Amino acid sequence: MVATRRPSDCCALPQGVEPLPARQRDELVAVLRALGEPMRLEIYRLIAAQDGPLCVCDIVERFPLQQPTISHHLKVLREAGLVTVTRQGKWAYYSPNPRGLEMLAQATALLTAARLAVAG
Repeated sequence: MVATRRPSDCCALPQGVEPLPARQRDELVAVLRALGEPMRLEIYRLIAAQDGPLCVCDIVERFPLQQPTISHHLKVLREAGLVTVTRQGKWAYYSPNPRGLEMLAQATALLTAARLAVAG
C-alpha cells in the first residue's frame, strides 16, 4: 500500500473498524456466499419457514431444478452451517441450523456496529 498525503481541506477521517477475528469472518463469508445464489436463498427461506424438518422430496417438488442440482444447493447450505440434515430410511429431512440463524442475526450487527458507534 502506498502512503499518500491527505489534503488538509479534504473530508473528515473515516472511523476505524477493528478487523473481525478470522474464524468469525470466515463463517460470515461462508454464510453470505451460500445465500448469494438466488435459488439457494429461496431454498433456505423455504426450509427456515417450516415448523419442523422438511423432506427433500418437498424441496425438489417446489423448484424448477433437477434433484442433483437441489442436492448440490443443500450441500452448500449444510457446509455453510445454515441447515442440518437427518435421515429416516432413504429420505433426508432438512431444518434450519440454530447456529446458522444466529450467524445471520449477528451479520447485521457486525456490519453496522461501527456505524452505530459513530451515531451514538
